[in-house]
Amino acid sequence: MLRIGLTGGMGAGKSTVARMLADRGAVIVDSDLIAREVVAPGTEGLAALVDAFGAGILSADGSLDRPALAAKAFADDASRARLNSITHPLVGKRTGELIAAAAPDAIVVQDIPLLVENGLAPLMNLVLVVDVPAETRLHRLVEFRGVAEADARARIAAQATDEQRRAVADVLLDNSGAPADIEGTVRALWDERLVPFEHNLRTATPARRKEVRLVPANPEWDAQAQRLIARLWVACGQAAARIDHIGSTSVPELPAKDVIDLQITVADLAAADGLRDALGAAGFPVRPSVTQDNPKPTPADPEGVDTALWSKRFHQSADPGRLANVHVRVDGTPGQQFALRFRDWLRADPAARAEYLELKRAGEAKAAGLSGAEATTAYLDVKEPWFDAVYQRLFG
Repeated sequence: MLRIGLTGGMGAGKSTVARMLADRGAVIVDSDLIAREVVAPGTEGLAALVDAFGAGILSADGSLDRPALAAKAFADDASRARLNSITHPLVGKRTGELIAAAAPDAIVVQDIPLLVENGLAPLMNLVLVVDVPAETRLHRLVEFRGVAEADARARIAAQATDEQRRAVADVLLDNSGAPADIEGTVRALWDERLVPFEHNLRTATPARRKEVRLVPANPEWDAQAQRLIARLWVACGQAAARIDHIGSTSVPELPAKDVIDLQITVADLAAADGLRDALGAAGFPVRPSVTQDNPKPTPADPEGVDTALWSKRFHQSADPGRLANVHVRVDGTPGQQFALRFRDWLRADPAARAEYLELKRAGEAKAAGLSGAEATTAYLDVKEPWFDAVYQRLFG
């Protein structure tokens, strides 16, 4: 099951995108509808609200008078906290029930207006943000929904900013044009990313490119890495000592393959193995055939390298739209230390970056015309002897 978080500011057209996804086959879990359902007449939620805020929050027909509740519940922080303590657990429980009822191969889209405000982005396999400038949203609320301008501005100001939403967005859906403009974008997203992602997640299949190709440095790489790291922290919990962005994409202005490398540091290999299922569910299936790095000799032990010290576990992203490698290494081992020191060396030394880029270009040339494992092997055959020499320069 693939879990997608969908959000956007008021007036962005999030509901329109949700309907388009539903038409493609997505299971929509609408948090606004759930929030109303759990306080409908006859529910324990409504009874708890009456106990907390009095019968004055009820309409004549016994349903919840939402403006009356708002007047009391948002009067101060304590009242707001009391409201949340009643409704949030109920919404969470009902959300869990709906997700559990979905088919194993479902693409579940959780429509959550306050996804950013409530810190829910790392719980999702992917986050979609319907992106429309605040002034455009204001115009839509006033002109098409009849909301008073002052009220519309107050509501927009109370929500996350555009920048805060964009920071958690794996996919930005520009809906600032005509309503029909976004339909093609949503259709392509479904066919080219969401459906393959769900299949890969369900079958524990990493997403991989066949060719080796360097691209110009992307200033968004680090932000993308931080979003993945947030998901990895949720999956790992206290089993991870640290999680770092490593490799070429962690070095500003260095051309690289468009694959983000991340390193999870754990106490021992048992902890690494214990993360296998959680990382898989988070969207990072294991590659069981990869169990160690290429051991690097030092002047002190040119022939007697302890290969066990180079053991690791290796996972890759199932998302075809954001390839990533996740190396799970034991704290203090040579591979774990080398990944960090090598990154920091490249960041600090322009000559080292130039030397490495020249080598990467040579590897890319050797891999040209090849695909899959053959391309990767050809690329690494060029790089590994240099890595051995660099290891001795950094640690010898």
